[in-house]
Amino acid sequence: MRAVIQRVSSARVMIGGREHSRIGTGILVLIGVEKDDTAGDAQSLARRIVELRIFEDEQGKMNRALTEAQGEILSVSQFTLLGDCRKGRRPSFEPAARPEAARELYERFVSDIEAMGVRVATGVFQAMMDVELTNQGPVTFILDSRKRF
Repeated sequence: MRAVIQRVSSARVMIGGREHSRIGTGILVLIGVEKDDTAGDAQSLARRIVELRIFEDEQGKMNRALTEAQGEILSVSQFTLLGDCRKGRRPSFEPAARPEAARELYERFVSDIEAMGVRVATGVFQAMMDVELTNQGPVTFILDSRKRF
């Protein structure tokens, strides 16, 4: 699984001009599922994101995890994170999991985060969405479950 995470002061998903979900302080997660990903990948990536110390402490250092910052997560599935742009002008999505498998692991990822006591808002799997965010910092990281933590 591949994730782009952004520390935000707010983020929301709009679908068809209407707000679908919203968070305040927290992390926007754009998540892509690869063909060979497993429930273990979902669980380890969820834990890594929740425990990653990317929120500032009293001294202004990135030293606090999401739960310490009382943050929430907005999780949005995004298969385009797995687009291979090395050849030609059209990305290949060969590495991406089939929609049925991807949906199952995406939902597992969300439930693993919720099991850690974090509020999770989501987009809609396979929907055309507008994602709005205020990136705080800006702070942005790329995580990959195949690059072990």
